[in-house]
Amino acid sequence: MATKVIEQGASTSVFVQKVQDYKMLVKLRLTLTVVFSSVMAFLIASDGQWTWAAVGILALGGFLVTGAANTLNQVLEKDYDKLMTRTANRPLAAGRMTVSEAVLAAGFMSLIGISLLALFNPWAAFLGTLSMVFYAFVYTPMKRISPLAVLIGAIPGALPTMIGCVAIEGQLSLLALCLFGIQFFWQFPHFWAIGWLGYEDYSKAGYKLVPMKDGKMDDKETGWQSFLCALVLLPVSILPYMIGVSGLTSAILVGLLGLGYIIMSWAFYQKPERKTALRLMFYSFGYIPFSLILLFVDKI
Repeated sequence: MATKVIEQGASTSVFVQKVQDYKMLVKLRLTLTVVFSSVMAFLIASDGQWTWAAVGILALGGFLVTGAANTLNQVLEKDYDKLMTRTANRPLAAGRMTVSEAVLAAGFMSLIGISLLALFNPWAAFLGTLSMVFYAFVYTPMKRISPLAVLIGAIPGALPTMIGCVAIEGQLSLLALCLFGIQFFWQFPHFWAIGWLGYEDYSKAGYKLVPMKDGKMDDKETGWQSFLCALVLLPVSILPYMIGVSGLTSAILVGLLGLGYIIMSWAFYQKPERKTALRLMFYSFGYIPFSLILLFVDKI
């Protein structure tokens, strides 16, 4: 009897570990954030003409495509993940999962996810595929070559809002381009703050995610470029109002959020240190969800 209990306990432990490994493999929190952006863009563009079934299909399709991209990213970077403290415990890096299992999972996720997006229209399926391929096979290897990787990574990073829009609209509209622009420019201060904070760890794997000078991180240039992108984001963020999609209330509130982003970025430029970088990073976490929620609430 005792042996059976031990075996059941061991089996449960293995199952729990496998679930945890797959959560790390798809980067669960990041993937859910991506899905949220896509669903909110879908709702903003829908003018109230949506169903829960459609939202569920979009969310699941987006989750699987994003999960596949993150899985392929870890397959390609498993040897580099071993070198960094923050990634050493990932299932592939730690040896708890084989490459073949991860590739098979990515294959199934991408196939099902793209098929679900195709239920809306070809645009949604195409952009979902483009996002996955660009993230896994262009952005991922570029990270060890040049800080331009951040620019390249910002493209698939901003595509979820565009996918949400085209899923309901069936075309590449001005709203889709506006929401893409917002998420595109938002990413630079966000990722440079993260890159600055994790510079030493990233350097162990040879990643170049911040502006460099003489082979070292250029603090001032990192802060300056963060500030410039936050500055550009402000007028871009009120474009939905300019094209008549949202109201003045959301334009003002989103503008105020953008002003706060500028202030945080300027503080980081003026004094590049852990405290200002952390403030910028944490502020950036809230900017996109709050902006999208404001645009949606203003429409309804």
